Amino acid sequence: MRWTLAGFCGFVLISISVALQIHQKPRFYGLRPRRNVPIYCKSSNQTLHSIVEWHKADRYDTDKKKIEHNERIRFETQDEIQHAFLYFNELKVEDSGVYFCSINGIYGPGTEVQVVRPIDLTNAQYRTQMKDGLIVLQGLLLAVYIGAYLLRKQKLAKDSDSLYEEPEADHIYEGLAIETCGEGLYEDLTAYAQPEGAEAPWE
Repeated sequence: MRWTLAGFCGFVLISISVALQIHQKPRFYGLRPRRNVPIYCKSSNQTLHSIVEWHKADRYDTDKKKIEHNERIRFETQDEIQHAFLYFNELKVEDSGVYFCSINGIYGPGTEVQVVRPIDLTNAQYRTQMKDGLIVLQGLLLAVYIGAYLLRKQKLAKDSDSLYEEPEADHIYEGLAIETCGEGLYEDLTAYAQPEGAEAPWE
């Protein structure tokens, strides 16, 4: 008996799931803040006792959280709950996410909403120029550092070579070589030489 009842309940649930098809439009929104947009949900088969809920998730594969209507988000149903709407007033960046329409516990395919902040072109251009200037400055500093390193290395190499440089010539006895002098520079003294044992004229 239990198995029969469980099978019957399962058959009913499958039949309801097949018969009830939920469609959402659009499937994607890419908007700037402060826009007013609707999300449309339609069911192929609904009754007055159907329960319509809206859920939000960060992504398609994350957990869904039920959302409540407030001054910016409101729900609306039409034609015996066969058409449901989710309205956003004054979109904000934190409204980004995936919104699912749920009817009697069956979820629709979802609508992704991405709210992007407007780009300030002047500020973006200024940041780009600052970034380019910093890159050029870094390049110049690197070039100066490499040039200073190479010059210092070259100077140290020259100093090292000068320590081991040999003198070209020995100039200690320069100018003392008599044979290099010209003739007649010194008188021939042999003519004034006295024989050995002779007395000097003044003696």
